[in-house]
Amino acid sequence: MEIDLTPKLSKKSYGGDGGAYYAWCSDDLPMLRAAGIGAGKLALEKSGLALPFYSDSSKVAYVLQGGGTCGIVLPEATKEKVIAIKTGDAIALPFGVLTWWFNPGDTELVVLFLGDTSKGHKAGQFTNFPITGGNGIFTGFTTEFVGRAWDLTEDEAKKLVHSQTNAGIIKVKDGQSMPEPSSKDREGMVLNCLEAPLDVDIKNGGCVVVLNTKNLPLVGEVGLGADLVRLNGHAMCSPGFSCDSAYQVTYVVRGSGRVQVVGVDGKRVLETTVKGGCLFIVPRFFVVSKIADADGLEWFSIITTPNPVFTHLAGKTSVWKAISSEVLQAAFNTTPEMEKLFRSKRTSDEIFFPPPK
Repeated sequence: MEIDLTPKLSKKSYGGDGGAYYAWCSDDLPMLRAAGIGAGKLALEKSGLALPFYSDSSKVAYVLQGGGTCGIVLPEATKEKVIAIKTGDAIALPFGVLTWWFNPGDTELVVLFLGDTSKGHKAGQFTNFPITGGNGIFTGFTTEFVGRAWDLTEDEAKKLVHSQTNAGIIKVKDGQSMPEPSSKDREGMVLNCLEAPLDVDIKNGGCVVVLNTKNLPLVGEVGLGADLVRLNGHAMCSPGFSCDSAYQVTYVVRGSGRVQVVGVDGKRVLETTVKGGCLFIVPRFFVVSKIADADGLEWFSIITTPNPVFTHLAGKTSVWKAISSEVLQAAFNTTPEMEKLFRSKRTSDEIFFPPPK
């Protein structure tokens, strides 16, 4: 069976004066359906507001660009959390949360969403449920039901529900006040990947920050792990695979580079160049490696387990360093001299390899 792992760009789903929402479709990227993963991107212009909505999927949001405000209402909460967000922020959004997003600044606010659709209406695709606007939930109820629910007359209910004719994203009117974010609300909800301690930092190679239940406990409820990787110019990321039966979904934030993925029977299933805006998926147990172009390569990934474990096939932490020399000689059908040469390499390099001198 042929597997299409070709990286794809997102396509516009809807939008208006305040911005637009983009998504990756499982018809264009079949691995989304196979992995049960959804992917979308929200872009808000100045004064753009993504109207309050909830989703059928748990997600991790990552702020790609700009700054703004996010409102989050957790299930059964009596008060929303209003959070200031900025580039590099990762936010775990479990099932049932209601969110809104606002851009008060001049720079476009762009937020990436990656999440688990295994319990959603459509595998490989988010289904969002706006509660206001032209396609809001309450436009489907009769005014009798809305009036009874909100203790309004039917005329009052009709006026309230149908006054906002725009759907999904609007531009807030000049002079309209919006809630101020709270630093306390941000605690435990957000991890900034550009400011967090580095889990790996290789000189001239690259660095990585891993999101897990230790530094962002809510990812445990989401059921996903994530990482932000920055690979220096011409550096290489070691060939490796997720050894806990997880899919790896990768969005290229910026830069460009070459990617190779090898699967069953040693077959290379992907060999391509990726650039900013591309999304691709590595199937379970397939081995992936990347080499950055001159401008480097940065990507944000989610892994379909909250505390992912990887096995690397090169570098000082690779399995080769653990296997006995006798087995290596027999497995490679090589001489003791060649085995010794092989084992003597990459004794200090870990995960990321600087460019050859």
